[in-house]
Amino acid sequence: MSLYGRSVLWNFESAEKNMTSEIKVEVIREETVRPFSPTPHHLRSSNLSVFDQLTPQVYVPLLLFYPSNNSNHHSAASASERSKLLKRTLSETLSHFYPFAGTIQSNDVSICCNDHGATFVEARVNCPMSKISEKPDLGIQKQLHPNELEFMAQSGTGHLLLVQANFFECGGVAIGLNISHKIIDAYTLCKFINSWAAISLGSANTDHVVPPVEFGAAASLFPPLDFLNSPQPSIDFVKENCITRRYVFDASKIAALKSKAASAAVPNPTRVEVVSALIWKCVMEASRSNSNFARPSVWCQFVNMRKMLPQAPGENLLGNLVGYSVAKTEEREVEHDVKSLVSKLRKGLEEFKEKYGNGISREDVFQQCIELSKLVGKVDIDTYCSTSWCRFPFYEADFGWGKPSWMSIPSTVEIKNMISLVDVSDGIGIEVRLTLKDEDMAIIESNQEMLAYASLNPSVV
Repeated sequence: MSLYGRSVLWNFESAEKNMTSEIKVEVIREETVRPFSPTPHHLRSSNLSVFDQLTPQVYVPLLLFYPSNNSNHHSAASASERSKLLKRTLSETLSHFYPFAGTIQSNDVSICCNDHGATFVEARVNCPMSKISEKPDLGIQKQLHPNELEFMAQSGTGHLLLVQANFFECGGVAIGLNISHKIIDAYTLCKFINSWAAISLGSANTDHVVPPVEFGAAASLFPPLDFLNSPQPSIDFVKENCITRRYVFDASKIAALKSKAASAAVPNPTRVEVVSALIWKCVMEASRSNSNFARPSVWCQFVNMRKMLPQAPGENLLGNLVGYSVAKTEEREVEHDVKSLVSKLRKGLEEFKEKYGNGISREDVFQQCIELSKLVGKVDIDTYCSTSWCRFPFYEADFGWGKPSWMSIPSTVEIKNMISLVDVSDGIGIEVRLTLKDEDMAIIESNQEMLAYASLNPSVV
């Protein structure tokens, strides 16, 4: 069933004008984009690695905003011309990333690279982009990227990649994606986006961003497990009555936080460490306030393993290659400061590198999955899972109308105690998406230490 003509209305209150405004996102057309060059017969099957195999079957969202004042050689093009450019170059890019246009086999260990295609949606937004950026609203952002469940239910496509190009009244563009986590992590997604952008921009040499045609290298190093007739383990993240808030730590606040967090054990903490430590401290305080006692706490930090594994040839492995480090506090540890929590985070990462620095087996990956599943399932421990997309060059993705002014990852599913960190456009500040139980978030929002270093949902500069 075509979604042509579908429109979404979202009402929100403007704090500045103290009145309700209506933003309308109208889908103009929806179609399937297939690889420009048919995938050769000998590449029609691409094996998944054990990392891919054990990754939950969820979709990863991404939004990139391009304001109209960026001057470049495509900037004056009409919405129709830009849409055609994006579709044409997406088709060319899928010839390189051909598994993204395929379907996952029922055995969950390979992709049929059958050129099934990707969903491409063109939408119009009846307001200037500034209305979105002045007071960012998660509900609005969710309408700017294609909802995989809605599209699968209505169109039956089952595409691994869905793209939505949103054209604003001012001439700005927001590119929204949803892509199966089975085939990408943040590194691979960034590689795909920058490859697509380079092809769209017309770069003379795209070798540095377009990967080799041959996929499956990760699967040869980390082959999938054979579960025979046994059920495959899964990580069931907790979905309760949760709420998500956006916090932004600017460069000056991070510098102050680094100074505060430095110690003999960790004299030069990273910006991710200090932001994570402050958030961990504040969420533990909120939990203790609502529980009336200090609960044991675990911080799981997802880690890109490409640089640390001797099996990985450079950083060219595509797909998923992610593990996680663990830092813990005990019930008897009532008080914590940022300095001590940074030390715990650093110790957890060093232990992770020491354990797997000489290599990781597929059995190790399976065991990590089992242990994470047990952690998130425990009711007597607060487990927080954090993912950082910092330092991945998403802000380099220039499709021909300049680099993005803002990137956002507006998840459609709110998972309890999930924290995501991304760069702001200057590459120094950090934007955080924090999802907590309603009662914990209510305390976080008035936490003075948190507010001393982070701004709650500020406008996008």
